[in-house]
Amino acid sequence: MPHLHIKKFKEIIFPQTIDGISFNFLANNPNHAEEKLISANMDGEDFFLLVNEQENRSLLKTDKLTRPASTYSVHKALLAYAKLANLSIISSNVPDTHKNEHLTENTALKTIEYFANNFTTDKELRIEVGFGSGRHLLHQAALNPDIIFIGIEIHRPSIEQVLKQVSIQNLDNLLVLDYDARLFMELIPSNIVGKVYVHFPVPWDKKPHRRVISTSFIQETRRVLKTSGQLELRTDSENYYAYSYQTFINFNKAVLHINKNKDIVVSSKYEDRWRKMEKNIYDIIMINEEVSPALCLEGDFDFTPVLMPSDKLLSLHSQTSRFEGVFIHFERAYTLVDGVMLRISMGSFDRPEHLYLILRADKASYYPALPLKSKSNLLAHKVLDEILNG
Repeated sequence: MPHLHIKKFKEIIFPQTIDGISFNFLANNPNHAEEKLISANMDGEDFFLLVNEQENRSLLKTDKLTRPASTYSVHKALLAYAKLANLSIISSNVPDTHKNEHLTENTALKTIEYFANNFTTDKELRIEVGFGSGRHLLHQAALNPDIIFIGIEIHRPSIEQVLKQVSIQNLDNLLVLDYDARLFMELIPSNIVGKVYVHFPVPWDKKPHRRVISTSFIQETRRVLKTSGQLELRTDSENYYAYSYQTFINFNKAVLHINKNKDIVVSSKYEDRWRKMEKNIYDIIMINEEVSPALCLEGDFDFTPVLMPSDKLLSLHSQTSRFEGVFIHFERAYTLVDGVMLRISMGSFDRPEHLYLILRADKASYYPALPLKSKSNLLAHKVLDEILNG
């Protein structure tokens, strides 16, 4: 992760702008005095830089929860703050480089807000979850120019590698999203997807709740697939295969095709590695045979005026509320010059959303963006609004 080790952290007067980066405010953690968050904005993206103050030196890096789509933005923001505050840098892994020319005009990288408002239904959609090196995704997009491909990945170097190839190959039918695929599926209209690829997902043997394949993920996939649409799982993990097969077969109706060591036209670098090690490769293909009801999401993320005083808001730190299958967990509390900020996780238990909540006077707002409009998030929002006025 990009970071700067500095002799001593210095605050600036907020807000200030330098080199195209706006620094808007500082958030202090009263429960962990060594932690601070710096609000930054570049090219319309809001995100935080994280300060961790230590005895002999401090660390300045990006906040994982709000990190921007481009690694370049992180690099530039770190260096811009260091320049503005005149920080003494001990060590750094942040390159002072120009933005990749292939990414400068690239429009393939989209935000979740784009998909919330721009799902096309006039062409078939295919989705690849965790595309890694992108070999399979790029091959499929080039082979099928009349199909829209959406690649979902959270590993930044992989994202930028694929965006570079999109530019080089001039692919106009491939869109890329940095987001949790489990949440993203809840946003997709019903019956419009031809295929969902899940190739070599992380097995998460010690944390099975983090696996992509789950009962809820399969339910959402069945909803978004067209009739005869397919969910393709490909894995080198016998344990993941066995777990997934059991999860699929627990449904009342299931059409499954099973393959072992099947050859495909293009393989990932991981598959090449596993084959050299003579590991087995397992495929489960689920074929959807049902037409699902249309997706219906009613409600919004507006807040009523907040009645809870600041001291009570800060005391929410580490508290959890559960209600009708959803939850709100207040992970951290911060003080602002003019208010309070809370870091929260909310929504469903197996695919929660993580974001910040800024409270100034009697107004509350999500940061850096609204939650994904899903049934679980809309219900969790109602619970959160009640808590803030309880």
